[in-house]
Amino acid sequence: MRRRLTVALVVVMSVAALLPRGAAAQDTTYYVGALVGVGTLSGDPSSVVTTEGFAFSTFKPETGPAVNVIVGAHLRDYVTVQANYISNRNDLALFSALVVDGASRFYEQPRTSAQHALVGDVFVYFRKRTSRIRPYLSTGIGVVRLRTARGSAPIDGGFPAPAPGFSSTDLILRSAVGIDVPVGRRWNIRYSFSEHIGPNPISAQLDPPGTRAMMNFQNLVGVFVGF
Repeated sequence: MRRRLTVALVVVMSVAALLPRGAAAQDTTYYVGALVGVGTLSGDPSSVVTTEGFAFSTFKPETGPAVNVIVGAHLRDYVTVQANYISNRNDLALFSALVVDGASRFYEQPRTSAQHALVGDVFVYFRKRTSRIRPYLSTGIGVVRLRTARGSAPIDGGFPAPAPGFSSTDLILRSAVGIDVPVGRRWNIRYSFSEHIGPNPISAQLDPPGTRAMMNFQNLVGVFVGF
């Protein structure tokens, strides 16, 4: 995770050196827009096995709605910077079980979760600004706030369940691929497939705790308008 954040910082600093100055700055155009779609979180199973028994935990995320509000600037034909507000909601099911000497304890706990992120991205396009189809790659860093709360009544099998509600704030790395399609002088349609990765506060609540980072995959489509 640290290596990926370092790479993203190097990219951002390199692009900063490309920012237009003087007459070139007059070619900069700005845009605002919004994309909607679905977001899916990655699960994280974990297990511990000993001669006396075993423990197992996991959480199952469901696909939920996602939205991405964007404000950006096309600096040059092939370079764009963009600020993002990203939000998605997902239902979860947390599960842990402990089996020792033939006796078992477990729980299953339905939960709701919401993530709200602020991210700065750098885009690299593969075609000029005047092209009819413009594929791109992007990467950026940001901050995400996650909140999760218990949903419907859990199944209680005698194993201690996580707290009814908890939250966290973490750094994330975001990468995306997509395509822009102009549909007028100022309007554009955008499709984006993105992933952001960061610490996993949900896995930290499980027993045994998970060890993988959390990944948030989003399929989004929307429009933006230049000015």
